[in-house]
Amino acid sequence: MKKLLVVESPTKAKTIGKYLGSEYSVVATVGHLRDLPESKMGVDLKNFDVDYQISKDKKEIVVKLISEAIKADQIILASDPDREGEAISWHVKWLLENSKKPVDSKKISRATFHEITKGAIEEALKTPREIDMNLVDAQQGRRVLDRVVGYTLSPVLWKKVRRGLSAGRVQSVAVRLICEREKEINAFVKEKFFKVIGNVGFVTILDKIDGKSVTKLTKIKLFDGEYSYSKSIFKNREEVEGFVKGLDDKFVVDKVDDREVSRTPLPAFTTSKMQQMAARRMGWSGKQTMSTAQRLYEKGLITYHRTDSVYLSDKAIAEFRDFIEKKYGKEYVAEKVRVYKNNSKNAQEAHEAIRPTNVAMLEPTDVDARELKLYQIIWRRAVATQAAAARMKNTTVVLSNKNGLFKSTGVTMLFEGFLKISMEKHEDQLLPMLEVGKTLKSRHGGQAKGLKVEETETNPPPRYTDASLVGSLEKQGIGRPSTYAPIISTIQARQYVEKEEGKYQPTALGNAANEFLVKNFEDILSLPFTAGMEENLDKIALGKMAWKKMMKDFYSDFEKEVKNVEATAERVKVEVEKTGEKCPDCNEGDLVIRVGKFGKFVSCSRFPDCKYTAQFKEEAGFACPLCGKEGVVRRTKTGRRFYGCSDYPNCKWAGWKKPIDEKK
Repeated sequence: MKKLLVVESPTKAKTIGKYLGSEYSVVATVGHLRDLPESKMGVDLKNFDVDYQISKDKKEIVVKLISEAIKADQIILASDPDREGEAISWHVKWLLENSKKPVDSKKISRATFHEITKGAIEEALKTPREIDMNLVDAQQGRRVLDRVVGYTLSPVLWKKVRRGLSAGRVQSVAVRLICEREKEINAFVKEKFFKVIGNVGFVTILDKIDGKSVTKLTKIKLFDGEYSYSKSIFKNREEVEGFVKGLDDKFVVDKVDDREVSRTPLPAFTTSKMQQMAARRMGWSGKQTMSTAQRLYEKGLITYHRTDSVYLSDKAIAEFRDFIEKKYGKEYVAEKVRVYKNNSKNAQEAHEAIRPTNVAMLEPTDVDARELKLYQIIWRRAVATQAAAARMKNTTVVLSNKNGLFKSTGVTMLFEGFLKISMEKHEDQLLPMLEVGKTLKSRHGGQAKGLKVEETETNPPPRYTDASLVGSLEKQGIGRPSTYAPIISTIQARQYVEKEEGKYQPTALGNAANEFLVKNFEDILSLPFTAGMEENLDKIALGKMAWKKMMKDFYSDFEKEVKNVEATAERVKVEVEKTGEKCPDCNEGDLVIRVGKFGKFVSCSRFPDCKYTAQFKEEAGFACPLCGKEGVVRRTKTGRRFYGCSDYPNCKWAGWKKPIDEKK
């Protein structure tokens, strides 16, 4: 029999082809073959029938696919094991059944595997199934919902804010998170914070005065939750210095507490946790992490990388435990099989967590440096789940001096357990052996007693990083594993937010668009509404809701709201920053900084009456390492920030990281 196997990517096709016999022909669709049209809505807003069209760049692939299918006795659709993959298979089947020479639907079946290994593929091919229309409908529901919201709201933004802007159901919520956080940062009132620290044989920090804690925990309500920060009970420096002067040079050991604690490993990676780890440890964007993981998956090195499940198969667990015993010793194996529960109520598609497909392979050869980094992080995190807990001794010592208590803590590793596999850093913090009642004298003597006052400020809520933004989206139930990276890339490319030193802040354009949308479409941009729509899509995937009913219920109110906003809403002005210079062309207007399609530029405030424009050179506060001239901030076509020399093209120095200015 001649068999045709259909997958998405050429790399995946190549890997799978190595495991199959000569009777198989493997063809890659290179993503979706049919989709909504680019230049129009493509959705009937009464019945929600969809006008799917073959993508322009896929017509040759469709011809080849149909040709191979006609010659085949059996056709297996083996696209990725999620909603998107299910929809790709459904579209392929439709194209084959509706070609000029229709393919018999009885020859077409669906197969899924979560890892590209010989065993997994052979097992999947033994148990083909029908296409799961519930998953297809969930994908259609998401695609149509996003298209309707985007194509309806964007023209409203053109009229009320600026032409060329776009809105999206999830991307606009992500922009709102960043804008709201910036408001919270600006509204935060900093307070002086005083700590008393010193050296009395070992480092101590003031813990209590007259039995009361010297710090107060304060909570403020944020758009996406709560933020806690500590502030001192001391009102000013004079008060804290007066307290220090009132102490003597004797510190009495008031309490010694030794406690053995265990630390267990974290579960294997979900998509969001993998992105967060790569962002924190290596500074990668979500897009970089996902493209690297995609290559590892297609090479057969890891399981499917789009998942919100922490589940591991029995086979994988057994292999991990056997490997740990042989490699590290029996004492390093967890006493019982460690099983993790999914905290996410949305982990419903029976995927495994991300893990290596071959536990014996810690250093695969067919990978580049970036792939190896991510692979080893995935390997260590997954294998460590079945290792024994780490055991540590935590020591807390409390010293008293008049009405003040000073506390110092230490930790000693007793057994490293899973840390030997995960390679997480740990340093012992040793304290001297002390007995309760023992008196210690300051090495410095006198009234100062070696103590000093350290003054800092309370910190506002932090700006979002790649890791914290993905974490917030996941926590709020917004988006899905496959959407986090493209959402963040999109809002950067559209100049709504910019990334500085790894942290996101809104642009004037982002603030203006967000202000208009929040004021006029509060419900659609609210966290509960967006999370609720995600829950509806999950219900569709489970067969508990019809996607067209979801759309009709949503659109009936949405349409009225849009018409009302178009008729009554006021226009929002995009704030511009003045440079302090007059326009050299007209000598009347002020030069201002605007945000355009390709980033910031300088223009006359009298535009369009005066059309003067100039390149915007954003000073970055460093000298060029090559020529010594002033450094500037530049951006790529996708909006990514980098640093360069102001004398470009005469000097071509450029870098992703801001250099240290040796002149300062």
